[in-house]
Amino acid sequence: MNATATLPQTGARDSTNPGTSLRNWIAVLGALLGAFMAVLDIQISNSSLQNITGGIGATLEEGSWISIAYLVPEIIVIPLCGWLAQVFGLRRYLMWNSVLFLVFSMCCGFAWNLESMIAFRAFQGFTGGALIPMASTMVMIMLPAEKQPVGFALFGLSAMFAPAIGPSIGGWITENYSWPWIFYLNLVPGIILISAIGYGLNSTPAKLDLLKKGDWWGIAFMAVGLGSLTVFLEEGTRKDWFGSEFITTLAIIAAITLPVFVILSLIKRKRTPAVNLRLFSRRNFLLGCIVNLVVGLCLYGMMYLLPLYLAQIQGYNALEIGRTLMWVGLPQLVVMPFIPKIMQWVDKRVVVAFGLGMFGLSALLMSSMSADTGHDQLIMPQIIRAIGLTCTIVPLSLITTGGIESEQAASASGLFNMLRNLGGSIGIALLSALLTNREHFHSHHLGEAISTYNPLTNERLTAMAQNFMNQGLDAVTAQSRALGLLDLGVRKQAYIMAYNDSFHIASLLLFAMIPLIFLTRKATGPAPAGAH
Repeated sequence: MNATATLPQTGARDSTNPGTSLRNWIAVLGALLGAFMAVLDIQISNSSLQNITGGIGATLEEGSWISIAYLVPEIIVIPLCGWLAQVFGLRRYLMWNSVLFLVFSMCCGFAWNLESMIAFRAFQGFTGGALIPMASTMVMIMLPAEKQPVGFALFGLSAMFAPAIGPSIGGWITENYSWPWIFYLNLVPGIILISAIGYGLNSTPAKLDLLKKGDWWGIAFMAVGLGSLTVFLEEGTRKDWFGSEFITTLAIIAAITLPVFVILSLIKRKRTPAVNLRLFSRRNFLLGCIVNLVVGLCLYGMMYLLPLYLAQIQGYNALEIGRTLMWVGLPQLVVMPFIPKIMQWVDKRVVVAFGLGMFGLSALLMSSMSADTGHDQLIMPQIIRAIGLTCTIVPLSLITTGGIESEQAASASGLFNMLRNLGGSIGIALLSALLTNREHFHSHHLGEAISTYNPLTNERLTAMAQNFMNQGLDAVTAQSRALGLLDLGVRKQAYIMAYNDSFHIASLLLFAMIPLIFLTRKATGPAPAGAH
């Protein structure tokens, strides 16, 4: 028997109308709010990282560890949540994580130096990470099949809407108040979350004896492996990948520990695995998780690239970047309520394929940007991406977890959410490395074309130098300024072409997932109810 296998029903269902009690919905909505807060906290702090590092006296490079300190414990705890909820009891586990997440959020706002901020962010990530999979677990175990599409539609907002509006909120708070308020923002929704969980869930007995039976070697190898892999992906670009001894060591550790964890989890032993990897033997779960990994890769990778483009090429500040990115968030609020109704009439695989196609189309449209591409030109691609994401996440969740027994819900939810987050780290690392490599490639080729032996180049340089001389500069300085300006223009054009290449690769990855989704079995079960 798997350790993640017996999460009890802890809500107060009405025997005459199962799964529709007010308490159930309050508990589910509370858990969904917790997931939204946990995901939002990643993006909202990243958008204000420069202000945070300035406030605590750290460099921007050192500030990268503020994000890593949150991501590493988060990605480690997500697959363990099912087992930990069984050990401590679902209500108790959710309550303590909610309370501690709120406490450490407040502590982050009071951080006085880099070390204290990293410590508080690590604890915040460990507790916030638990809120993400437990929200989808609550949808699976507390709502009947016909209501789950509505629950997953709401859960989709935490996966898509929170990253979209995070930069907007972070930019607005940073511009109008100060960076600690991005953490204090959790206070009111945190109190609502704790109240909803406390009211909506019945207490269940803890099973502390499972701690003695737990596969602690497997947990240790998983934690070290996932932690090393996450830092490897997050820091690789900044430290020149395998040119860094630190990054190379992390890669070796991950390459050794993760396979050992998989072997320990799959072989028959007296110790009970904390993560049920045998779920991957189910076709829909395996294929759905692969698609989810790629969706996470492209979602977070593009959320990383676009603000970078707007800051580097267009010179936007945090508030202007947030105002541009909001167009991928707001349309989701309009589209999301219709998704459960659409799935009543259309095969979920067709809905996911349409969503992947729209998501891929948005990336393709952004692969032809120019120096003039800014807020106005990006509105339509952002809206298309919002529609695509909304049509992808909800039916994909139902396809992947459809047929999963309620006692395996927590394990399935943990793995599904962990892979999307891992995909996000892979996406940021992959597209960041691709951006750097393609910029070097295009700079080299543009530099060859723009030569001082080229009459057109000389004519352009002469015109720019003459313009500087007209402003009062001497001939030597004017020529030097003209060369610098030309070089800057070449680098800028090379970066634009590199951004286009990166978005093009993202579009190809998304289009490649469309045939894969049709290899899944058709999702069965009661027809989903409309959103109401």
